[in-house]
Amino acid sequence: MSNLSRRRFLTTAGTSALAAVFLKGCLGNPPEPGGQTGSTPAAAPIALGPEMTPETTKIKLGYIPIVESAPLVVAFQKGFFAKYGMTEVEVSKQANWASARDNVVIGSGGGGIDGGQWQMPMPHLITEGIITSGNKVPMYVLAQLNTQGNGVAIARIHAGKGLHLDITNAADYIKGFPSSNGRKFKAAHTFPNVNQDFWIRYWFAAGGVDPDNDIDLLAVPPAETVQGMRNGTMDAFSTGDPWPYRILSEDIGHMAALTAQIWRFHPEEYLAIRADWVDKNPKATKALLKGLMEAQQWCDDPNNRPELISIVAGRNFFNIPAEILEPPFAGSYEMGDGQAAINDFKKGPLYWKDDIGSVSYPYKSHDLWFLVESMRWGFHPGYLKDIDSVKQIIDKVNREDLWREAATEAGFTADIPEGTSRGIETFFDGKTFDPNNPEAYLNSLTIKRI
Repeated sequence: MSNLSRRRFLTTAGTSALAAVFLKGCLGNPPEPGGQTGSTPAAAPIALGPEMTPETTKIKLGYIPIVESAPLVVAFQKGFFAKYGMTEVEVSKQANWASARDNVVIGSGGGGIDGGQWQMPMPHLITEGIITSGNKVPMYVLAQLNTQGNGVAIARIHAGKGLHLDITNAADYIKGFPSSNGRKFKAAHTFPNVNQDFWIRYWFAAGGVDPDNDIDLLAVPPAETVQGMRNGTMDAFSTGDPWPYRILSEDIGHMAALTAQIWRFHPEEYLAIRADWVDKNPKATKALLKGLMEAQQWCDDPNNRPELISIVAGRNFFNIPAEILEPPFAGSYEMGDGQAAINDFKKGPLYWKDDIGSVSYPYKSHDLWFLVESMRWGFHPGYLKDIDSVKQIIDKVNREDLWREAATEAGFTADIPEGTSRGIETFFDGKTFDPNNPEAYLNSLTIKRI
């Protein structure tokens, strides 16, 4: 990376961190759909009969400028939303996850958002009022945005200590860190009790390190975390693309593992919208889903990845140099610390299909894993009391039926899953999660709070 590009990216990261302090809403307004120059034209509108004409053409969707949000940006910018009649979609860059949470509580009528991109299980937690100070705002999970695209980064001071995918042989080093450094090994994620917290917890626990007792694990903004890794006050980071590229290119540290290695084709982030908006606008909801589905298919075409990078890297969206996004979108990761590089398109972010099945379809079995994992760590015990209570929340929040209806109406029937479960999931340490027997998964885990 050039020094100029590096300075541009660091300036952007610093600005984002500052914005997280001062802003509760969006950071700028993107151009009208079709305003981005690209190699393929914007989608042409289709004729809509009354049975498919949206009740409204307007919605405000929040997103975070990371690769998970690419389908939302592309659906807006390439005209896929507009193709199905959603001509006044606004995609609103959010300062951070807490701002997105607060803004969906406010709703677009109060200057907030109607929904958008979420780590899991944020929609379920917002629905139950768990992370909104008891203020229940029912949400519907409508689609998965992507799979993979995350990893665990380690600060350069730990080079040569064996902090790679399997840290079993490095567990004593991590747990013994206070004796020689006067503090616990410190790790960070971007928001508590959700995706990136789960990924790094699973990785630590699989290697015999208790993330609640053996280390300090806390939520810290990415820019602050990276600076801590530079100066030796932060040791590990659960991070999403494009941050792993920075870790290696700027000699901040190395990548211990990709989440694609921890859990192959794992669910990542989701589209969820306020239930009151969906209930009022079911045809508009399906129109949004159709546009999103086309965007996801477009994103998964390797021939479109250069244009995808050009779009999302732009000033109105991620506002970062395009070369920072090129490696992850190609599935190319330098791991560092003597590890072999990974060059596999299918280990990068995917948006429509993977080798197991649908990426876009919101499997209830994945919702179940996220909430069972919440139970594992003792999160929200007053709400997640047992498996039955968890399933009741999922049935309330997950609207896979609307995804199926939208896919059928759009003619994407070949990619509709047969059932609401993807089946047994296998992790890198040999553990398995059977949605039909989540208790067995919990019983198999050595480190847990439940």
